[in-house]
Amino acid sequence: MALTTQLHRSRNSLASRFLRVAGRSSAQQALASRSRGVLGSLALLALPLCSVAAPLSVVVNPGDQGEQSRYAVFSEWRQVLEQSLRRERAAGGLQLTQSNDATADLSATRSRLNDLVVGPAHVVGSALRYGYQPVATMDKTVQAVLVAPQNSSINKLSDSAGKRLGLPMQDSVVTYLLRGEINASNSTIKQHFGAVLESRYQDALLVCLQIRRCDVVAVERAVFERWQAAGESLKVVMQSKAVPGLSVALKPGGTLTAEGLRASLQGAQAGSLKLQAVGGEAFEYVSTLGYFTPRTLPGATQVDAVAVAKLMQGGALFIDTRNEAEYKAGHAAGAKSVPYHEKSAKEADFKVEDDKFDLTQLPANKAAALVFACNGAECWKSFKASHVAVKAGYSKVYWFRGGFPEWRAAGYKIEGSP
Repeated sequence: MALTTQLHRSRNSLASRFLRVAGRSSAQQALASRSRGVLGSLALLALPLCSVAAPLSVVVNPGDQGEQSRYAVFSEWRQVLEQSLRRERAAGGLQLTQSNDATADLSATRSRLNDLVVGPAHVVGSALRYGYQPVATMDKTVQAVLVAPQNSSINKLSDSAGKRLGLPMQDSVVTYLLRGEINASNSTIKQHFGAVLESRYQDALLVCLQIRRCDVVAVERAVFERWQAAGESLKVVMQSKAVPGLSVALKPGGTLTAEGLRASLQGAQAGSLKLQAVGGEAFEYVSTLGYFTPRTLPGATQVDAVAVAKLMQGGALFIDTRNEAEYKAGHAAGAKSVPYHEKSAKEADFKVEDDKFDLTQLPANKAAALVFACNGAECWKSFKASHVAVKAGYSKVYWFRGGFPEWRAAGYKIEGSP
């Protein structure tokens, strides 16, 4: 629009200068007319610049094996995506982002922020639950394995009870899969192990074993096999079910189709990146392993979308605890953004001091009706914010566990760009 405005201003300025010439001739008048016509045509040519399609938003999370491997994997995916989308995308360009934050990626799938998601199985599984379509997956599956030194007395999962566990971050696919196995044994990671040490990258957990700060560590089988090939004396004492490797999911409604994109991706291989078709059933198991919030919250009343709408009609304040980008992308009409900055574990007995939540953004009246929401049953921010509000003395706290996804699905009014 800036170019169009500038051209219009230039046209008007030239015309004014011609008009200010006293006693101008008919030739001068014709010249002024032609100038206006030429500049007007240029302005019209500039108009398409204002209506170019928005770039396709793509997020790629290469996993958490290690920093170098992340970069190599991302580079291969970038090459394949650029080749494929060049064929499928007529206009608009590509906005490609590398992510190292699975927590943020999971949250973004619930808000449907990106057009295309490339990530580990649990991230893509979450995207499918919130309306995305499966496109393709790598030809190699992923398993989480529990690894111990070869001379360790730990030979099976039960032997590791009370031991020190080294683990990737809580939203790693490895952590998801290990939790599934622990839950199947009627326990939890926190209950089963004596201590848990977290690492951003799986490769760093080898050091934890070597310096004997960890008795066992959880990594992908591919990482274990790489360590073993390098001469490390290690053994697997437990393995999880297999799930898809890095996969692709597409948000419907745009110019791309899952079928067309799948064909283009399969025809644009790069390096070790080999892709194949995949269906939603491949993600069903990993999709059950999310950190779901409890179904009750002492001191708060759990409500659904219908109840929230009625509460807001009665003057209740809807507090959206998601981050700013999610709020701007789409939120319940009338909601106030008060982000909950979460660092604590996704557990009912989380450490409040690890997080940040600005209580000064809430009404001073502790009897005010407050509805807290975020991104559904797997989003802990509203659960934690509700807990903090109750502890701060608010007497009418309503926890909207289904959050924005339920509000959207129920057809209630949304502001922003959902």
